[in-house]
Amino acid sequence: MLKLGSFHLIASEYWEIEGVGLQWSSFPPISGYHMAFLASIGQIFVTICLPLFILMGVGWLLDRKFTLDLSTLVKLNIYVLVPCFIFVRVYSSKVVMSTAAPVFLFTLTVLACLLMLSVLVSLRQSAAQRKTLMLAMFYNCGNYGIPLTALAFGPQATEIQVFALLAMNISTFSLGMLIAASQGKDKPSADAPNRQPRAPWLLILRQPSIYAISLAFLLKPMELDIASISWLWTPLSYTADALIGFALLTLGVQLSKTRPSKLRGPVSCALLLKLAIAPLIAWPLTMLFGFEPETARILIAGAAAPTAINTALLAHEFDGDSQFAASAVFYSTLASVVTVSVVLALLGAG
Repeated sequence: MLKLGSFHLIASEYWEIEGVGLQWSSFPPISGYHMAFLASIGQIFVTICLPLFILMGVGWLLDRKFTLDLSTLVKLNIYVLVPCFIFVRVYSSKVVMSTAAPVFLFTLTVLACLLMLSVLVSLRQSAAQRKTLMLAMFYNCGNYGIPLTALAFGPQATEIQVFALLAMNISTFSLGMLIAASQGKDKPSADAPNRQPRAPWLLILRQPSIYAISLAFLLKPMELDIASISWLWTPLSYTADALIGFALLTLGVQLSKTRPSKLRGPVSCALLLKLAIAPLIAWPLTMLFGFEPETARILIAGAAAPTAINTALLAHEFDGDSQFAASAVFYSTLASVVTVSVVLALLGAG
């Protein structure tokens, strides 16, 4: 069995890791081990990743046929479905603040590590290119991460992932917005001097997810049982249950409207950092934060999610390199079908 402390990575009788040392015992023929591992990846692809991409494909086809209004779909996600989903999952879950706060801080720590790495690997590039690469490190905890963790680890995984989603939303519309705005200043543009970036705290206060999670934690200790009020709880539950399918359809529409550039060196670097390095960073951090094995698996899988579409929207709004940002979203989402399958196989999901 492959272990790191109490954290099991691969359900196998062939490897052991104790503490920080690696011990090999009765390792089988390489071909047999590789065949078993590939079979595990294939099973995970069919049972977890393929359903996600089928729904994305439906969204893509619908947009090609009917040219859907992406802005409306995004608003429905942000202002209706996500807040209801967060409220219902947090209010009805057994997750307490002692777990929620570390998950929130963990997500911010993973993001901080990725941002530092993106700066280090782009030191020889221009300031605008460096900031574009930094934007690509914000990952898709919502439209992609929530459906992924729910399919891989069960509905209870969403009770953990909502706090990662909250952390990423706040950081995207504060730090991400500042990066995008400063990038726009570095890039010559006819109307760039007239752009006035909005205050980060205003964008944060406009996020209904903050109020949904605050209200859920406020009501949880009270004697008032919201779930027993059917006229209120039933529409909330129906809306929350609709998020996963609707979010994937929206992501498909977003991909349909994306016009990526060719897969160049900088974009490849962004893919490597986001899809391969991010889960490797998340792995030791889960042990540093002391998460339970199941929570650790959920968070590592969530960290393997592709670049968030919001980063491309911010780059476009603030005259940044929107083509690079859109390419990072497009290619990372497509490549994640392989990389996420591998990560989930290593985590023993499925």
